[in-house]
Amino acid sequence: MNQFPKMQRLPPYVFAMVNDLKMQMRRQGEDIVDLGMGNPDLPAPQHVVDKLTEAVQKPENHRYSASRGIPNLRRAICNWYARRYDVDMDPETEAVVTIGAKEGMSHLAMVMLDPGDVVLTPDPTYPIHTYCAIIAGADVRRVPIDKDRDFFQDLLEATKQTWPQPKLLIISFPHNPTTAVVDLEFFEKVVSFAKEHGMYVVHDFAYADLAFDGYSPPSIFEVPGAKDVAVEFFSLSKSYSMAGWRVGFCCGNQDIIHALTRIKSYLDYGIFQPIQIASIIALNGPQDCVREIVDTYQYRRDGLINGLNRIGWEIEYSQATMFVWAKIPEQFRHMGSVEFCKFLLREAKVAVAPGLGFGNNGDEHVRFALVENRHRTNQAIRGLKKIFS
Repeated sequence: MNQFPKMQRLPPYVFAMVNDLKMQMRRQGEDIVDLGMGNPDLPAPQHVVDKLTEAVQKPENHRYSASRGIPNLRRAICNWYARRYDVDMDPETEAVVTIGAKEGMSHLAMVMLDPGDVVLTPDPTYPIHTYCAIIAGADVRRVPIDKDRDFFQDLLEATKQTWPQPKLLIISFPHNPTTAVVDLEFFEKVVSFAKEHGMYVVHDFAYADLAFDGYSPPSIFEVPGAKDVAVEFFSLSKSYSMAGWRVGFCCGNQDIIHALTRIKSYLDYGIFQPIQIASIIALNGPQDCVREIVDTYQYRRDGLINGLNRIGWEIEYSQATMFVWAKIPEQFRHMGSVEFCKFLLREAKVAVAPGLGFGNNGDEHVRFALVENRHRTNQAIRGLKKIFS
């Protein structure tokens, strides 16, 4: 591996340390309730599946597609913004389809960043937000995010202490893994901050729909002038339970969209066209399916948090995402998140994600994914109760 310098910048994959134990226990016949990976178990909407089935029967749809997405899908994306946020997007210059958000973000970092550039990311955060910059050769300055801190103030402080000035800020709200949420005023400050310091903003909006208790996540483009400095990614993975379909998009600043569109033209031929056609139906069609998916996650959130609180693991209710971010109980905190996750596997037969996998500041937490039904969640609670007895 020494001959591949970029690989030397990537740490061991923390999640694999827990996954290996989980797979070993399963091979031994153990029944593990897996709340580790945020892999949606709910089916994609039937009318979207039906459209895919119809489109795949047409041979012309089996040819190479367009790397930036077919025109009708880009128009559907822009119409989605207009309906949801009263924001106008030009499908020709301000929207590009990506093979999920991770692909788009990785290729965007590749084209925007050079060695020596500085990128600001929250810590903890979804790993690709940090590692897309590292793989591109840039340097990362991690900004702590926690319910007891003011993230924006920490962002200002980090910028003052960083030289050269950061080129890019990567954020995501609602936030994975901490489930933190923001209001429109936060994005107003971010846009102003980015303009003042001459940096760009990438906002990963993966959980735009997955919000509870009356909270409605804002888009950064609801801020006037945000297109001057920002792009926003959205994925159909969570809202429409189409994770394996790998459909996302990036919208906003024309220069950034042009750069991402151009690099993708060298690297891929786009998503399989029947999937793009079905995605148009998802975005343009009835949205009650999204509401049903969100209601299911809220029901699961309530069941999990109620159960954890009942056994003595006190957790606050999350307002968004498909996760619960839980501080490790004090009596186990000395173990760190990786060993604690192994402990839960062995003693409770429950798999969760170690907070360390999202950044050093996450090591006192674990993340539960709401990917099991209420019956299996209750089974997990019964297993966890044993360690509190």
